[in-house]
Amino acid sequence: MTPDALAPESGAEFDAIAAAIAALTGTPFHPRTVASVGGGSIHRAWRIDDGRRHYFVKTNALAAVPMFAAEAQGLQALAAAAVVPASTVVTLGRTSTQAFLVLEYLELTTLDPAGGTRLGAALAQLHRVTGNSYGWDDDNFIGATPQHNAPHPVWPHFFGERRLRPQLQLALQNGMDKSLVAKGYAIIERIGGLFIDYRPAPSLLHGDLWSGNAAQLRDGTPVIFDPACYYGDREADIAMTELFGGFPTSFHAAYRAAWPLDSGYETRKPLYNLYHILNHFNLFGGAYLGQAQRMIDRLLAELRR
Repeated sequence: MTPDALAPESGAEFDAIAAAIAALTGTPFHPRTVASVGGGSIHRAWRIDDGRRHYFVKTNALAAVPMFAAEAQGLQALAAAAVVPASTVVTLGRTSTQAFLVLEYLELTTLDPAGGTRLGAALAQLHRVTGNSYGWDDDNFIGATPQHNAPHPVWPHFFGERRLRPQLQLALQNGMDKSLVAKGYAIIERIGGLFIDYRPAPSLLHGDLWSGNAAQLRDGTPVIFDPACYYGDREADIAMTELFGGFPTSFHAAYRAAWPLDSGYETRKPLYNLYHILNHFNLFGGAYLGQAQRMIDRLLAELRR
């Protein structure tokens, strides 16, 4: 093996990962090259190959074992739905010093208008896969933050208690002003006002669908990855696609053509995106404070009408 200068702590660690690949596939795997892959902010990523097969490998400290297990579970759920292609899980586990997740290696490129159209239509199909309640069998992660998924039959309660409240509690610990956190709690108390005439189905969600987690193959097939899956309101996925931009307009047009959104979506959109902005505040700091405050004030104004 000839790992590059950025390879993990020792060749022996990658030998252990190679052995796990061989055990899973039933074919010996002896990496010839290991190349660092950029783009992630939480894990390290690598492309490894033996001249015939290549894989995408994520590594992190041993504490990341639950994160990789949750990611694998989400990818497998998306694959089982069989409507939007997702990265295939090869294997995961731990070496003596690090956790790892091995996925198929995909040559990806940015979504173009045709790929956006295909993804929008496919996502609408994914959202028609429904569960019996809101939540997920296990807790998982949104970025590096634990995401609480204990099922509940009432969506506004689930979103307020499983999504907003934990993030607001973390934000208080991370220095957010108590008065702003109190406003956030007030949204939770009034949240039902945004759902008076709207009862969303518990749709299978990607859960972290920003443009960095969607791409396409060279043949134009769209692919999604890095999920934080649960069953919830499909608007939560759509809202996040609009939070940071990056999706072609064809994506949104195709989704709405396949399954039009409820007329109250624009009112609820900041509620769903507040969750992600609070998470960004908790992960990355005060640059997101102003955006969180504007969203909280806007939602409270709406709920006080």
